[in-house]
This record gives sequence, C-alpha cells and structure tokens, in this order.
Amino acid sequence: MKGILPILKKEFREIWRDPYTLGVAIFLPLVLLFVFAYSLNLDVRDVPMAVVDLDDSAESRAYVQLFVGSGRFDLRYRPTSFDEAQRLLDQGKAQVALLIPAGFAQTMAEGRTATVQTLVDGTFPTSARVIQSYANALNDLFTSRRFPISLTTQGRGQDGPPAPAVVAVSRVRYNPSLKSVNFIVPGLIGVILMAFPPLLSALAIVREKEHGSIQQIFVSPLRPWAFIVGKLIPYILIAFAELVLVLLATRYWFEVPLRGSMGLFLLASVPYVISTVAIGLLVSTLTRSQLAAMLLAIVLTMMPAFIFSGFMFPIFAMPKVFQVYSYLFPARHYTDITYGIFLKGVGPEVWSGPLAVLVVYTAALVVLASLRFKKKVG
Repeated sequence: MKGILPILKKEFREIWRDPYTLGVAIFLPLVLLFVFAYSLNLDVRDVPMAVVDLDDSAESRAYVQLFVGSGRFDLRYRPTSFDEAQRLLDQGKAQVALLIPAGFAQTMAEGRTATVQTLVDGTFPTSARVIQSYANALNDLFTSRRFPISLTTQGRGQDGPPAPAVVAVSRVRYNPSLKSVNFIVPGLIGVILMAFPPLLSALAIVREKEHGSIQQIFVSPLRPWAFIVGKLIPYILIAFAELVLVLLATRYWFEVPLRGSMGLFLLASVPYVISTVAIGLLVSTLTRSQLAAMLLAIVLTMMPAFIFSGFMFPIFAMPKVFQVYSYLFPARHYTDITYGIFLKGVGPEVWSGPLAVLVVYTAALVVLASLRFKKKVG
C-alpha cells in the first residue's frame, strides 16, 4: 500500500487538474444514453425455437414442420414440459416456445378448434412483433392447407364466416408491452461503460510517456502490479460514477422496470467495470502516443461493444462464426447479465456463467497489463 498510495494521489491530482475531461467522462455517457434511447429502433431476422409437443401426432408434427420449413424459425430444442421451455427462455437460448397440447389432432378431427400457445421473448421488442406476425401467418396457412373448406362457426349457417381449425394464443414474456426503450436502455449500460472508461485509462500511462515522467517510475522500486493497481482505482471510481448516473436515468427518467435485484446487478457490474478500465491500461502499455492509444481503445472496445454485445444486433441472428467470436468480448457477457436482471428478473443460477467469464477475463487483463509494464521496465 505504501507504493500504491502515492500513485493514487498523483493520479487523482492529474484528473482534478483536467476538469473538462472529467466532465466529459461523467456527462457524455448520459448524452449517448438519451440519443440512442430516443432515436434507435432495431430489427432481427432468425428465431431460435423450442417446441413442446404433448400430442406427438401426425397433425402436430405437420404443424411444427410448417414453422421449420418457413425458414423463419430454427428448431433447436424439444423440451418435454412447460418448465423446461420456460428455462430455455430465461437463459436466452430460445426466443420463442411453441406449446402444442395433448389432444391437438383429436380436437380437429371432432370438428372443434384446437388451441396452441406461443411464448415469445419480449427482450427484443422488434423481434417479438415479427415473431408474433410469423406465428399468426403460419397458423392461418396451416388451416388453409389442412382444411381448404373450413368448418363454419357454431350457430351459423354454411354461408357464415369460417371457423379456424387452429387458434394460436401468443404471449410475450419479459417485455409484454414491447416497448423499445425497455430493451435499448439496459443494453446501452454495457456499451456506455465500454466506451468511455477505457478511453480515459488508455491515456494514463501514455501521458506519462509523452511527458517523460514515466522515467521516475522506471527507476523507482515500485512493483509493476502496484503501479497498475494505483492507476486502476481512480478510473474505476469514475466508471462507477458513470454507472450510477446511467442507472438513475434508466430507472427514474425512462422508467425501465427492474425485475431483479439492484444489489446483485451492482455486484455483477464490479468485474465488468474493472475490465473496461483494465483494457484501457493494457492499451496504454502497448502504445507510445495518446492518439494511437485512443484509436486502439476505440477499435478494441466501442466497436465490438456495439456489434457483438447483443445490443445493436441479436447474437442469434449472426452467422455461427461470429456468434462464437462474440464470446471474446466482455460486453457480450455483461449484456446477458443486464437483460437477465432487468427484464427477466432471473438470479445468479442463470447468469453465473457469464459472471464467471467476466471475473476470469478481468483478472487476465490486470495480470497482462502488469506483465506488459514489467517488460517495459526491463
């Protein structure tokens, strides 16, 4: 601590002497939040699907095949119960669950209207609307193909409106109102944290290289890890200040519902916040000028956060190679946690995997930055 405290004091003085940069770091994220929240609308293409077929008849299989053959749905899971389908939706593995009850074929054979249910993940509102439209259209297509001359409604003559052979009851989970702001604003939290803290910390060591003050560190007995930790802490505090401001705007201005625990969310945010700052410090050890550090930080943080976090484009709609590639970026894992807590209200049993990845990722970044700085000293 004797070695870390002088670095902490020095770094805080550097930050305090540049109030303009500090103001930009604190308030520019709010500007970004408002701009995207009010202007961005998203769309999606492919839909991973789970099917619970309790009837397992020729008619029910034909109904499912119509969804699969449309090219709009990807049948990935065949759970045997509603609870299993619910878990797949909670985990984000399926975006829609199709539930076919027992007696599906028998009901139609008796001339009555059969009922099926679709559960749609409303985390992606635009996607949910499209899924509902596809389900309704395919349901109508199934009726017209299997029963070209439909049964008439009960109590009407042969000239009355035809009764559908199958009625699809659709429910939207997690975001039933399909408000875009409920999806966009929580997704922006991870993007904003990956945009600004790394830019600030990326200049921490490079600035000293340009000013020549880094030579004092090189000749001092200060250990590399102590220097890195001393540089990390001030920017971690700034990043948490950004997080608190964004969370306040999310909850009380945009009124985004929080179905999970705020305490758990803040706890899960700790490794992600540290990782954003650590990425900037690692960049700072790799570059010699502030311009190069800023450009490299943007390439490694902002661009992947927008593209591969699942905020701008749904991960399941990407080619397989890019779905795998997205796991290399911490924003992907943090966005899963954010949506899980904000919209789904799920606990650590669902997002403990992404959290563990973030912890390992953060530790690796800090160690790598320390080793890289040690190499420079040598």
